[in-house]
Amino acid sequence: MFEIVPVVLLISGLFLLALAVYLFCSTILGAGSDQAALALAEEKEEGKKVPLIQFSKPLVQRLTLKYSNLVKSEKYRKKVKQKILYSGLTKEINTNEFIGLQILWGIFFPIFAMILNFGLQMGYPFFVFIGISGFGIYFPHFYLDSLIARRSKSVERDLPFFIDLLALSTEAGLDFISAIQKITEKADKKSILAEEFHTVLKEITLGSSRKEALANLSARLRSGEVQSFVTMLRDADETGASIAETLKAKSEQIRYQRFNKAEEEGAKASQKILIPMMIFIIPAVMITVFAPIALQFYYGK
Repeated sequence: MFEIVPVVLLISGLFLLALAVYLFCSTILGAGSDQAALALAEEKEEGKKVPLIQFSKPLVQRLTLKYSNLVKSEKYRKKVKQKILYSGLTKEINTNEFIGLQILWGIFFPIFAMILNFGLQMGYPFFVFIGISGFGIYFPHFYLDSLIARRSKSVERDLPFFIDLLALSTEAGLDFISAIQKITEKADKKSILAEEFHTVLKEITLGSSRKEALANLSARLRSGEVQSFVTMLRDADETGASIAETLKAKSEQIRYQRFNKAEEEGAKASQKILIPMMIFIIPAVMITVFAPIALQFYYGK
């Protein structure tokens, strides 16, 4: 037990050292604003706070942001911008800051690992830290991918409910825009779909057409169901079909698709469970049943 105490103290010291470096960089070095001009080039509005980005942004703006322009690939920048759009962080971070974040973690991850390697005398070879640096560079991508997956799952879960409410509201006599406004006012403030519909209302209020606002909604969310929903509304506008009937038909279609998907997942689950049953459950049952018989036979003999 006493052998663990030095290790705990060393890790605590390293954590306090990292915290001190962060506070120093975010306060003392944060006095200047030359690199911040590059961060504001895309004119972001104030958005929701993401802890990882808020923790890293001061260091990015003061240390690595000026090197983000070294990445010249327009294809890569377009990919990063699209991921930021899908993740809903356009008000939080821009393309240059994201690249600066990659540079920051690509440097800090291996440095921290080297300190641990030296302090704990792990003896890892140098190429391990090269791999850790690569992980640090791609870590922001992994983080964005997880945010995108969670957003898509939340949107697809809430969409049928929103479509039902839209159908009921339009059948009750409200126009489409008023129906969206009523639903967003009553919806859960943490709902991503409600937030996106509120953005649609803001865009329409600022002068965008309904078609343009819905197209922007589809562009912000990487969801096939949302894209299908937007396409259906645009077709209904062009053909003059009833919005209420169209919404009801779409809601039933989504529920039918989900029912079929649940059946498919259930069929796959019955096959996947065979492996853990063979490895864990059946041997445990065999031991429970035959162990007492074996012990009686052994000691009786």
